Amino acid sequence: MSTTAHPTKSDLVSRAGSGAVAGIVGGVVFGMLMAMMDMLPMIGMLVGVENAVVGFLVHLVNSAVIGAVFGLLAWNFAGKIGPVLGAGMVYGVIWWVLGALILMPLWLSVTADPMMRDMVFVVETDQWMSLMGHAIFGLITAAVLYGLRRRAHS
Repeated sequence: MSTTAHPTKSDLVSRAGSGAVAGIVGGVVFGMLMAMMDMLPMIGMLVGVENAVVGFLVHLVNSAVIGAVFGLLAWNFAGKIGPVLGAGMVYGVIWWVLGALILMPLWLSVTADPMMRDMVFVVETDQWMSLMGHAIFGLITAAVLYGLRRRAHS
């Protein structure tokens, strides 16, 4: 794999793929937490199906995409555990704000309940639990990316 300042298309695909795998691992753990809190049916409502299995699948697709972006953004320092874990935590918090506090209520106001738009930037007990889950997602995604990057360079 190239370590030049200008990564090749193959390098970018590999970094995104590693990030997607890392995101899925983080997403599985976060998904288990959401299952324990009975939040997965609401995730399914993003595609119009109030079902935990559908919600888990939607969540994993989102986790893969978000992980792929993290892989592209963090690859250059993913070989150092401290920086990548810090970046993963921050990335998880950013996605909590973007996903749980903005995009999800807006999307649900279209697919499920128009009143959900009133939940944008509302932080109550469920949202604090979501913050914890997003931070855990970010840390696990970062840790897995760290391992995958070290493996790619060994």
